[in-house]
Amino acid sequence: MLPWPATGQPTLITERWDRSVDAFAFTPDSRTIFLIAEDRGLDRLFRMPAEGGEVSPAFEMTEGGYAGLEIAGKATPVIVANWGSMTRPPDVVAIDPAAGKHRPLSDFNADRIARIDWQPPRHFWFTAKNGRRIHSLIVLPPKFEPTKKYPLLIFPHGGPNNMSKDQFFLRWNYHLLTSLGYVLLMTNYTGSTGFGEEFAAAIDRDVLRGPGQELLEAAEEAIRQFSFIDGQRMAAAGASYGGYLMAWFEGNTDRFHCLVNHAGLTDNVSMWGATDGAYYWELRNGGPVWEMKGQWIEQSPMRYAANFKTPMLITHGERDFRVPISQAFEMYKLLQRRRVPVRMVIFPDENHWVLSGENSRYHMQEVLGWLKKYLD
Repeated sequence: MLPWPATGQPTLITERWDRSVDAFAFTPDSRTIFLIAEDRGLDRLFRMPAEGGEVSPAFEMTEGGYAGLEIAGKATPVIVANWGSMTRPPDVVAIDPAAGKHRPLSDFNADRIARIDWQPPRHFWFTAKNGRRIHSLIVLPPKFEPTKKYPLLIFPHGGPNNMSKDQFFLRWNYHLLTSLGYVLLMTNYTGSTGFGEEFAAAIDRDVLRGPGQELLEAAEEAIRQFSFIDGQRMAAAGASYGGYLMAWFEGNTDRFHCLVNHAGLTDNVSMWGATDGAYYWELRNGGPVWEMKGQWIEQSPMRYAANFKTPMLITHGERDFRVPISQAFEMYKLLQRRRVPVRMVIFPDENHWVLSGENSRYHMQEVLGWLKKYLD
């Protein structure tokens, strides 16, 4: 809150609230602020007094997420936002906080949604060996039968300061990844947003080893909890930081039948010299690159190349400046040198993400083809 005219310092009215605000809007009487923030796998709606105070959920939510919040009206406020979920592309809704629900104002995709065999994700939690409570989402394949056994595909989010959540997503669409008959596991490892600042920041002290271990433990917990998962058939895929994790898995576990690595890091040192975000990596890895302290070497995937043995698909955009294409070449060369099955697909006109429609189709075709080769 800023004084006006500007004669003093701003006041942080959500300082004691351990979430990051994505959107906010005032009620017409200016007494209440409604907020949207990532929280435990959803984009939830919260409320607080405009002068500051306790932030509380507007109502209990069990699926989906809100965005684009607006409030209009005078005597009777009208709260409008977009709402969507994994099985509902976003539509405009009118929110009734008192009733704890919303009603749709648009419904553009009803006919198409009705033709797709999909289900909302399942949420589950477990306590990792490091003592942290870890949240995950399970996405089921089409024509799901609980008495059958399905291969498990691990899909950690990128960032790493991001969150796997119940949202509709085109790039790396979750249900498309399950379409060949796989169960998808998306785990919010240490470093994820939506679980508090301390949880998100803790990854700076352990960039790969801890999160990687949490992902493996989440897989074992999913196998234990859900009898329809075939724990003997597992693969993992990731992009950006998720691809970095795939490079880490390559040298630190033999649990997977295959890996898919999009725009992932291979060597911390050469990455620092080429990326557009060098100082960020000094903060994350524990000091200047020339000192080689902290995680620069100990948690660099290349260091573990002697252990490489899992078949890997590498995809990368040639115009990627965040994770330059040299990282893909390094991983490809190491895998060839170790005589590990590897395929590399380069998109000359793409950057950190594969964005064009035709390239996206081809990319997913490559990803699903690689998974099918090693999981079926």
